[in-house]
Amino acid sequence: MFRSSPYGWTSQYLLGFFFNYGVYLPFWALWLAHLGVSASNIGLLLGLGFGVRCLANLVITPRIHKVEHLIPALRGFALAALISCIAYIYCGGSLWALTIMTVIYNMMVGPIVPLSDALANHYAKEGHLDYGRTRLWGSIAFIAGSTVVGLLAAKYSPDVIPWVAAAGLVGALLLAMRQPTILPVSEPGSHEQPRPALLELLRAPEVLRFLTIIALLQGSHAAYYSFSAIYWKEVGYSEDVIGYLWSFSVVAEVAVFALSKRLFAGWSIMAMFRLAAVGVMIRWGITASMTELPLLVASQALHGVTFAACHLATIRYIQKAQSNQMVALQALYNALPMGAFMALMTALSGWLYGLWGANIFWLMAAMGIPALLMKVEPKAPRQFAQQDEAAANK
Repeated sequence: MFRSSPYGWTSQYLLGFFFNYGVYLPFWALWLAHLGVSASNIGLLLGLGFGVRCLANLVITPRIHKVEHLIPALRGFALAALISCIAYIYCGGSLWALTIMTVIYNMMVGPIVPLSDALANHYAKEGHLDYGRTRLWGSIAFIAGSTVVGLLAAKYSPDVIPWVAAAGLVGALLLAMRQPTILPVSEPGSHEQPRPALLELLRAPEVLRFLTIIALLQGSHAAYYSFSAIYWKEVGYSEDVIGYLWSFSVVAEVAVFALSKRLFAGWSIMAMFRLAAVGVMIRWGITASMTELPLLVASQALHGVTFAACHLATIRYIQKAQSNQMVALQALYNALPMGAFMALMTALSGWLYGLWGANIFWLMAAMGIPALLMKVEPKAPRQFAQQDEAAANK
């Protein structure tokens, strides 16, 4: 079996998975619309997907709290996601069949992001890789996925969209079969520590504020993820131009990830969140009110602020925790702000887009205001450990 460094294994797994995600996130709504699904039902299906990811990250992800289990789990979820993605293709326009496969597919895909992030975080803490430079390969793959599928959908038809998504999962699975030269190993004594209780973490006001800020900032992307492709097509842009717009946003994300150590060397976590909040207000204000291509390109460049800076601040916060607690915090991050709240906002966007059209983006812009006013500071690992000990003694 071929072997790979921790950096090589993690970054190349992300290449395959995020190629798939670069197809799913911007173009799944377009594929569903091509099948004849209404805008409100598209919003419900995509919202259901986020909701199922939330459930998966609350129920499944926290059970994989030992770093030794991360690589086998990532292999298994890649295989299951591939099978369910192929099954998706044969649903046709049946709303019930699409609903069932939305549940199955997102249940399999949901844990991949927090588990791969937890693996990258572990290797970063051990000094085997730099998180930003590793994660940027996922962003590059997202660009490739959205660009390739945009070109193919424009040349042929939106029927190619799920096939291109499946190709990314094939790549992730093949690359995951290699063995890393350094296997992840838990910190000494962590095997004796209890699995962190999610409810206990949620009772901490600091953690609640942390999750609320992320929910507002990342949730503001809901209408963009679900309806920007449909909206831009309605105002006259072709699928390939839409693919380029999405790809350019992730180019900005890649640049921020690549330069993150230099860009944010002296920044506090709260300062990074506030930067993202300002970016949210500007970006979605432009998207709501302007359709000229240069202005859309400028607004897409802000993805490096609205998403990447927010994500890096989140990862910095999570890295303060011990290794057996990182997966729990990662699970909460992906289950609540990126899962439950994103599901709610996506379903709401589907309904409001039918009523308001592009004005839905003003609501997204307004979500930056409370995030700008809130304050959160990370806890030291010892404080999280004391929380777990208290939970275990109850």
